[in-house]
Amino acid sequence: MKTLTKTAFLTAVLALASAPALAVQPVDPGSNGQHAGNTPSKPDTTPGPHASLPAKAKAYGRYCQGFSKKHVAGTPGTPFSRCVTAMAKLATNQSDSPRQSCRGLSKKHVSGAKGTPYSRCVVAGTKLLHDQNGS
Repeated sequence: MKTLTKTAFLTAVLALASAPALAVQPVDPGSNGQHAGNTPSKPDTTPGPHASLPAKAKAYGRYCQGFSKKHVAGTPGTPFSRCVTAMAKLATNQSDSPRQSCRGLSKKHVSGAKGTPYSRCVVAGTKLLHDQNGS
């Protein structure tokens, strides 16, 4: 009698545990592994060039990581913020090329840095365009 009770209890527990797995919607063969009704949506939330610096830095800051965040006297903004603004202009199609969006950055060599701020911005802009076209 004890064996029959234990078997019935174990069967009930297993049935209750497997019920959620059986309730999942089937996967459509052409949906790339996504369940039916659960289509991922990626809204275009990239900030424009006139957005605040923290909003732009989250989106484009990874392309401008090598730029200094220290303010230079006599120039508006930091090199990092000007690079981020250039990336925002490039991403929102307000400029045609990385060269055009980065034209406000200095073309003078900085000791200890590889390339000029302008050339590093152009490289970052090219990477941004590559990432946008690749996805």
